[in-house]
Amino acid sequence: MQRMMITLLIAFAVGIVLGKVMLPVLHKLKFGQNIYELAPEAHKKKQGTPTMGGLVIAGAAIAAALVMNDYSVPMGQNMLLAMLLMALGNLCIGFVDDMTKIRKGKNGGLTPKQKMIFQTLLALAFSCYCYFHPQVGSVIKVPFFRVEWDLGIWYIPMMMFIIVGTTNSANLLDGLDGLLTSVSMVDFATLAVLCGAASLGSLGVGCAAMCGACMAFLSRNAYPAQMFMGDTGSMALGGAISAMAIFSRSVLLLAIMGGCFVASSVSCILQVGSYKLRKKRIFKMAPLHHHFELLGYTETRIVSVYMIITVLLCLVCLLAYL
Repeated sequence: MQRMMITLLIAFAVGIVLGKVMLPVLHKLKFGQNIYELAPEAHKKKQGTPTMGGLVIAGAAIAAALVMNDYSVPMGQNMLLAMLLMALGNLCIGFVDDMTKIRKGKNGGLTPKQKMIFQTLLALAFSCYCYFHPQVGSVIKVPFFRVEWDLGIWYIPMMMFIIVGTTNSANLLDGLDGLLTSVSMVDFATLAVLCGAASLGSLGVGCAAMCGACMAFLSRNAYPAQMFMGDTGSMALGGAISAMAIFSRSVLLLAIMGGCFVASSVSCILQVGSYKLRKKRIFKMAPLHHHFELLGYTETRIVSVYMIITVLLCLVCLLAYL
């Protein structure tokens, strides 16, 4: 536990410094956010706000994790390093997407097909790694019942679905100042506790590093945001969260602790399905947080409620697992 706390403090300190250094650099490079033309009117004033702040989160988390990593573990079995590679892989996809948007000068980066191809290949590689890892295998824990479920070879496609789904859900949730950052911070803190309870100290270090990095970035990302994380950050966070849950065999808890992620994805699916079938929309705008925004709720209130809900859901997860 002490090792995790030290890691969190290192990540937080590095993140504060990186945020201070990178903000003027992003301004100088004119790496500004292009706001979607159909976004709520209040978002138009955010046009040009520096994006790709996910580099701050990744840089802080990686620095802290590498300092506190247990290098006595064989490289091929080091789950902390594998998690960092998973996050970096998703970060690269998001980075290319952000750069494409900046270069085009509009809110349209990689096509959905291009994103899906890269995400699927990355998810396949990681799922196979976990399947053959001696401490992971094809077994997952079933919450509340305290039993384990061996998925056999079906483990690989199921984990691929969860990885891609979580990553894209994180991307959808990143729509308000500080929303994804604060929700992810709580989720990583919860995963750190779960890893500690499962004697996965090195993995807990990774969770603590991501939590500390999110805390530092929130100082720049809270309303009114000085910096956005962009797809660079949202995809990295989604990849890291899914990797942590899979390694700790608590992947089924993602549907609970990631309730806000699920709400964003489900609201989009329902909105698109309803419009295609009935030519009617269920929500004023999807994802769900934009619906609440158009109902008149302020960004800060929506973010606060989402964070409170996430804390409560994470407490349920701890009760189910511990």
